[in-house]
Amino acid sequence: REGMPQRPQPRQGPRRNQEIDGQPRGLVVTLRGDIRGAMTNDFPHSRLGFSLVELSIVLVILGLLVGGVLSGQSLIRAAELRSVSTDIQRFMAATHTFRDKYFGLPGDITNATSFWGDNNAACPDAAIANGAPGVCNGNGDGRVALASAVSQPGEGFGYWQQMANAGMIEGSYTGIAGSGTTYPGRHAILGQNVPRSRLSNAGYTVEWQSGGSFGITNVNYLYVGEVETVGSPTWIPFLKPEEAWNIDAKVDDGRPGYGRVIMSHSYTGTCVTTAVASTSNYQLDYTGKGCNIYVTSFF
Repeated sequence: REGMPQRPQPRQGPRRNQEIDGQPRGLVVTLRGDIRGAMTNDFPHSRLGFSLVELSIVLVILGLLVGGVLSGQSLIRAAELRSVSTDIQRFMAATHTFRDKYFGLPGDITNATSFWGDNNAACPDAAIANGAPGVCNGNGDGRVALASAVSQPGEGFGYWQQMANAGMIEGSYTGIAGSGTTYPGRHAILGQNVPRSRLSNAGYTVEWQSGGSFGITNVNYLYVGEVETVGSPTWIPFLKPEEAWNIDAKVDDGRPGYGRVIMSHSYTGTCVTTAVASTSNYQLDYTGKGCNIYVTSFF
């Protein structure tokens, strides 16, 4: 109408197909719309933590994992302890079989070179063919002694070598003492001149002792324990008192100063309660490695 102000018309934006500065307007609108839609629909709210239910589930899973690991460790340790009992009984049986077949103790028999040849470097005998590596004869006195000097043959090391040569036990052993000088001629090397236990750094040594634990003297001992870093027989504690008691109860009588399986009375307070056989018990409240094992009357 004439004389009346005109209502402004809405500004018409470019159509989707129109170009702005040479670029398709529709494309710009579409991309912006897609991004805005994605942000709006996919991330409606920002989450800064876990719910109580989720945390509870995580804690339950962690508890199960920790429990499984601890249970697995306990089972492994139990199997290792059973292996010690099994080894003791297996070595005893093998020794009796050897004695029945060769009429003497392994390492101590006087005609070992007749069966397995001589060790030409350690105990040469022109009348006997060299073995590979060969063995040395014992003196037949029934006392399985260790070597008299470093890196020399000894009956206690020949014990394992001859048992293995006879097929009574597994492994291969040198029959020769290690080079340690703290206990010359008594240096046990796990897996080389004595058998290795399944327990870490532990093994088995046979030796005649005129003096012994709890007054038991003049006997062939089987030591079960760890080796000193300077080189020694396997007589260093490697078991908790509770573990030693468990083995003793299975193999013998469960008393540390009596029977075939005894402990060292030197470790009073950490393995046994007293150094008197009649009153001694296992120090079961001690949780460290306090016990080794001596097996007497082994043959």
